[in-house]
Amino acid sequence: MAGHSPSVDTKTLWGGGISPFNLSYGKIMMWFFLVSDALTFTGFLLSYGFMRHRFAEVWPVAEEVFTHFPFMHGDHPLLYVALMTFILIMSSVTMVLAVEAGQRMNKKGVVLWMALTIVGGLIFVGSQAWEWYHFIHGTELGALQLADGTIAQWMSDAKDALVLPTGVEVTGAEAAALIQSGTEVYGANLTVNEYGLPLFADFFFFITGFHGTHVFSGVVLNFIIFVNVLKGTYEKRGHYEMVEKVGLYWHFVDLVWVFVFTFFYLV
Repeated sequence: MAGHSPSVDTKTLWGGGISPFNLSYGKIMMWFFLVSDALTFTGFLLSYGFMRHRFAEVWPVAEEVFTHFPFMHGDHPLLYVALMTFILIMSSVTMVLAVEAGQRMNKKGVVLWMALTIVGGLIFVGSQAWEWYHFIHGTELGALQLADGTIAQWMSDAKDALVLPTGVEVTGAEAAALIQSGTEVYGANLTVNEYGLPLFADFFFFITGFHGTHVFSGVVLNFIIFVNVLKGTYEKRGHYEMVEKVGLYWHFVDLVWVFVFTFFYLV
């Protein structure tokens, strides 16, 4: 009928004043931040993938670069990076347990699991700093930067033969001429990379550094919340929502590292 309007249950209408998604303002803002940050990391990884594809023939192989392991001699390809990844993932598990304990208003449980989360984060940040140090320091053998700026690797400790970026081995008089016109380099920085293209080092420092900054920030936030838990702040409020908020952030940095680990180290 004209002019007829269907009956509406006013109890189901959203009249403002409460979240239509049953989420607090703080959680919604955290999700907004995480989505925008995810787009930033996506841009970085896409840029890395594009440049790696462009220079695929001469791009350093991560498995041949990151072979060191603390207090162990010899090459251990990606073993330490894998250990770092495992520690960070386990810290995400402990954060889940901290959130669950908070939902049960179990202060002791929150204290325990958040403390373990903080320890895991500190171990990861420290391990990343150790990895940076060895990447910057380089190997004892070093490499040779040719006159055209490319990097050639030594074939032996004698440093009388070279392997060009294209994989061609050069010996004898030709190698001697290249050595005479080249410059020995050790380690990596933003302009020179012992392991190959400087772009590889640029992306390594920028992407892992940006992620490491996020992890360190997460450790600081977790510590602040941890202190408030010890003081009984959230027990007085009647909820541990702040633990859930920092938990969202912590799971995000863990998830991002899985993508960084996959694209940068494994692919």
